[in-house]
Amino acid sequence: MIDFKNAGKEQTEFLKDAFLHKKIAHSYLFVDPMQVKGIATAYWLACLFNCTGENKPDGTCNECQRILSGNHPDVFLVDSDGKKTLSIDQVRPLKQELSKSPVEGNRRFFFIKDAEKLTLAANNALLNLLEEPVAPVVTILITNNENQILPTVRSRTQIISFENEKIDSLKSALLEYGLTADEIEELGNTDSLEQEVKYLYQELFEHNDLALVRAYHLAQSASLAKQKFVFYWLKSLCLQDLDQHNNVQQVSHLLDLLIQCDKMQTSNVSFINCLDYLVLNF
Repeated sequence: MIDFKNAGKEQTEFLKDAFLHKKIAHSYLFVDPMQVKGIATAYWLACLFNCTGENKPDGTCNECQRILSGNHPDVFLVDSDGKKTLSIDQVRPLKQELSKSPVEGNRRFFFIKDAEKLTLAANNALLNLLEEPVAPVVTILITNNENQILPTVRSRTQIISFENEKIDSLKSALLEYGLTADEIEELGNTDSLEQEVKYLYQELFEHNDLALVRAYHLAQSASLAKQKFVFYWLKSLCLQDLDQHNNVQQVSHLLDLLIQCDKMQTSNVSFINCLDYLVLNF
């Protein structure tokens, strides 16, 4: 179940003001490097429209609970499920569905997570929906990289960025994880490293032989700060999937292996040997 307590504070304030003034756009692009706040904010908005409580959205009424648990007929989510692309086959049925009038409320909501993975054909199918929505619909694309979204798609959305919140929350989390302020400063912008680790994570679950190659690539000239970040980010991805009840058994197994890697590093086992252990035992 989605927890919209993770929604961005500034972003929800902006959207609530638009809602109260009846100025909600029909399409948004949420740029969130971690995508956690982005997806939570998207669900928060759907709850805002449908909540039957007094303090909207309260997250506890029947309508909010149905939305957050993925059981509302007017709210749809498409994500990559760890795959490298989002195909037209995943977009086409939703496009057809969202041409219909809302079943219960006065809006339908179409969320696309990992929107940077949309294929060209999927992008083209989506364009028609963004240009001329047949029914009252709010389409929200959530991505970790605005530059990987086609300009024709970007131009048809209102862009909301979660960058600043990501930087502040990431620094706090890394300090709590055990990195020093100097190590965090040394890391600088972590976007490319996050993406590399995410690819490794996906390849692990696909049992792709490229995982071992990527492990070696990550280990090349990796500073201590980067080594710590790799394991931190792998654990973060695991926790995100557990929160969404994705691949629970496999994710739990990977977390156990990551804990073992922590013990190995404490015993001065090299970074590359820890990664080898992780890949070969998963």
